[in-house]
Amino acid sequence: MTDHKMLDLPGRFLLRPAVPDDLVALERLAHERAIGISSLPTDRAALLDKLERSAQAFASEEEASGEEIYLFVLEDLHEGSRIIGTSGIEASPGFQDRFYNYRSEFIVQVSEELGTRNRIHTLHLCHDLTGVTLLTGFHIAPAYARSLAPQLLSRGRLIFMAQQAERFSDRVAAENPGPADEDGGCPFWDGVGRRFFDMDYPSAEALNRGQGRGSIAELLPQSPIYVPLLDEAAQWALGQLHPVGELPFAILMDEGFDTDTYVNIYDGGPTVEERLQSLKTVRRLHGRRCVDGPMQAAHGRQLVSNGRRADFRATLACHDDESQELALDAAARAALRVEPGDLVLAATLDRELA
Repeated sequence: MTDHKMLDLPGRFLLRPAVPDDLVALERLAHERAIGISSLPTDRAALLDKLERSAQAFASEEEASGEEIYLFVLEDLHEGSRIIGTSGIEASPGFQDRFYNYRSEFIVQVSEELGTRNRIHTLHLCHDLTGVTLLTGFHIAPAYARSLAPQLLSRGRLIFMAQQAERFSDRVAAENPGPADEDGGCPFWDGVGRRFFDMDYPSAEALNRGQGRGSIAELLPQSPIYVPLLDEAAQWALGQLHPVGELPFAILMDEGFDTDTYVNIYDGGPTVEERLQSLKTVRRLHGRRCVDGPMQAAHGRQLVSNGRRADFRATLACHDDESQELALDAAARAALRVEPGDLVLAATLDRELA
């Protein structure tokens, strides 16, 4: 699967809500060495519970509580609707436990007597992002990494959030993994967290998944950490990215997320955040009337959604700057579950992507 022009045919990929029937396919993905930041549990019962919670969140007509999680899957319709990726949204992290991060700041110390001025990098334990909607679990099969599939998988969530804004915070964040090796070594954790806990990085991560990060944060220093006092490896790792996170991180950067303020308390990876309405895909989102017509592969691309919640569907279609209508062939309309004349939501991708 190396012909990327064939991979990027309009209408080939479909983003939709995950359902319990996807369990076997997601078990496969959870065990694959795919690209991205998987948050899929490998335990079958835990994975099924996540699927059921997500399905309930999509289907619920009640006012959102903030506890909801939304799990999406990406299908390759040209490969028998094979599931090739997942991504998710956590409506309000810290709903039951504060969502801790380090806030990166610089303090200035001045001695007039000595004529000296120092600008010192510090880390402050905070829970500023508690309640801010979190993008989670971007995970895609490696064969599709250079196609437009990752764009749909990541940015399609933002369209859903813009459509259902009352269910989410007006601020969005995403954690990105910091440097760590397969043997459990993590320079930032070893230089900071391990000094306060008698456990290695994998054990700390397991504790985070099981009990939440509040149990870790309770024992971390409440006063600022002076970065120059950390060992070289920890300083180097601060704000750096693990290779598995490079693809989803690049998409978030193109969306316009801020990268300079927060880092993860475990591995020091960058935690990005921004206002939902400031993100590129949301700013470009507009309504178009669906019409019957061919989808020309040579044109640019736009993300297209049917604008629904429980029955949310999104795909990639052709882009025509001159038309207020959107031509979709029968296959694409069936995938989106729309008919000619229906209003759909579209956001143009940059030409260098499309």
